[in-house]
Amino acid sequence: MNDTLNDFKVTDRQTFIKFLDLLRKDFLDNPKSWENKTLPDFLEALSAYTKDIQGYYDNTNQNINADRPDWSTFSDIFKGATIYE
Repeated sequence: MNDTLNDFKVTDRQTFIKFLDLLRKDFLDNPKSWENKTLPDFLEALSAYTKDIQGYYDNTNQNINADRPDWSTFSDIFKGATIYE
């Protein structure tokens, strides 16, 4: 995943749309950096990472409640699904 995508801040629906465009571009430009390259694999990882994201927030000392998501939570889930095994 490129630094632009990692550093991109999602704050609302419009920035989430831009994030998704950047995510797609990252896949096209850097497919080797993605663990889950097929749609079934990506969707499986998306589901699994959604279940586990609270642990990510807790382990990185982020005061985020995944049960009350905002647009940035969704971008975190999508980023995580690119590499989650």
